[in-house]
Amino acid sequence: MILVIDDHPLFCEALQMTLSETLGLPKVATAPSLAAGLTVLRQGPMADVIVLDLNLPDVAGLEGLTRLRNMAPGVPVVVVSSMSDDRIIAAVMHAGAAGFVPKHSPREAFVTAISTALQGGHYTPDGYTPPSATAPEGAERSVIDRLSDLTPQQARILSLVCEGYLNKQIAYELSITETTVKAHVTAILRKLGAQSRTQAVRIANSASFAEILRKTH
Repeated sequence: MILVIDDHPLFCEALQMTLSETLGLPKVATAPSLAAGLTVLRQGPMADVIVLDLNLPDVAGLEGLTRLRNMAPGVPVVVVSSMSDDRIIAAVMHAGAAGFVPKHSPREAFVTAISTALQGGHYTPDGYTPPSATAPEGAERSVIDRLSDLTPQQARILSLVCEGYLNKQIAYELSITETTVKAHVTAILRKLGAQSRTQAVRIANSASFAEILRKTH
């Protein structure tokens, strides 16, 4: 099964038809939000590949990708987005995506990306140049690189910290011990170069893809 998580019905319908016709898969499920997509995964069967819109009504940036990787670590995720700046693609791939496809791409690109992901490979669009190849400078890329170094569980914990959750609440939410939460928070602060939870929240909030896009155009 392929799961497409996107809040645009026409895009979902078109991709659903394309994948069913070209890949001959028995089922292509769709979900309009991350929460709905997570529900589909919980109810089963587990997807063979997930297609994720980068910006959804209930999530934005890397959080959706990290939450999916945390829940379904063995399932490849292909990210689609109308934003296709090289730094965004690099951050998404660094965070563990199996591929990135700009939404304006022809249908063949989506088919190739998903076929590649199903075979265990990685796909990036034609013309993509990793930012490291041109040695770009700037604080934004540094922040994204640091956030991308977090494990899926650490990223989930950071997202809860950003929402104001205390360690005890995070432990309950994720069904882990408070000691484990404290260890993760310590690791998160170290990876982000932050001295406090408040500073870590500021760093996380600064990594807005919308802001990155605005500054690169």
